[in-house]
Amino acid sequence: MASTTTHPEFNDQTSALEVAKAFASGITGKTIIITGVNKNGIGFSTAEAFASQSPAHLILAGRNPSKIQECIEALKSSYPTVNYRPLNLDLSSQKSVRTAASELLYWSDIPTIDILINSAGVMNIPSRTLSEDGIELHFATNHIGHFLFTNLIMPKLIASATAAAAAGTKGATRVINVSSLSPTFASMRWSDVNFDKVNKTLPEAEQPNYDVHRQWGTVSPEDASYLPLEGYNQSKVANILFGIGLNSRVFEKHGILSVGLHPGIMQTELSRSTSKETIEAVGALFASGMFKFRSLDQGAATSLVAALDGGLRAGEGGGEGSGRENWGAYLVDCQINDRANPLAVSSAEAERLWGLSEELVGEKFAW
Repeated sequence: MASTTTHPEFNDQTSALEVAKAFASGITGKTIIITGVNKNGIGFSTAEAFASQSPAHLILAGRNPSKIQECIEALKSSYPTVNYRPLNLDLSSQKSVRTAASELLYWSDIPTIDILINSAGVMNIPSRTLSEDGIELHFATNHIGHFLFTNLIMPKLIASATAAAAAGTKGATRVINVSSLSPTFASMRWSDVNFDKVNKTLPEAEQPNYDVHRQWGTVSPEDASYLPLEGYNQSKVANILFGIGLNSRVFEKHGILSVGLHPGIMQTELSRSTSKETIEAVGALFASGMFKFRSLDQGAATSLVAALDGGLRAGEGGGEGSGRENWGAYLVDCQINDRANPLAVSSAEAERLWGLSEELVGEKFAW
């Protein structure tokens, strides 16, 4: 039996606040952490929707303390009874991630984490850049940082899941990975995760979708090594594969469910590094009607569905005739989506990524 959602009427126009109200019992009294929260992004809209239904604790994590505080003050003005907690977290730095996780584990007044929304991200970094740990910056920030942080705070997620299972709500404890449309046309670049090699020299299955890059204003993408969009694409595919790998380890054993999603396209600070050529090319795609913007509140809605909908579950086999593994691993417009590239939702690819990720953080995780 495949996963399903309980509100088939939810769509690209649904607001996060609507979803929060529909699943209020899954929020009230819970502890929720969101990474990447600033006033002009979906992290804040996600936090706002959760805050509306009286969680016990709302932990806002980010690399800029003043921006986090700005968000907390804004949320307090609307929802003053929630306990807000800032957490300094720079996902591009494994040292920072370990420090943040240690701090969170030390908070004795917050013994459990019920929902983790891995929402932070960087996009279209103009030139190939390595993190302080020697990892391409999109991959380091969008995937490796979240992989490490999630695993390091696992004891508090397991504590929540144990209580949920005792109450008969297995799967209520969740790890949500905010991805993008990238999994519908991209896959992992296994032989060259740091973008050292010319694209056309890679194995065919690892070469970028050149048509997409041309649409985004890149001339001769075959002859390039690093493409800003491709750095982003790889990290966003990794978001989905990470959730699949996590489910295989913690869903049956502990009752923790991980779901990935595309939030839609919003006008946020995510595109601040995008080149003029790409902005012009993408503008033409919007003008043609290929893409359309949605509001930040609508952009946060699918994250809320992923975090709260009781109809979602972990499993393989796909829907009837789908030919897909890990049905329900990827949501778009508040519903399960089957348009992902098979390599972006493959259990074998997920296991390969888990091994690579452990290698890059120098630690193995077994739950």
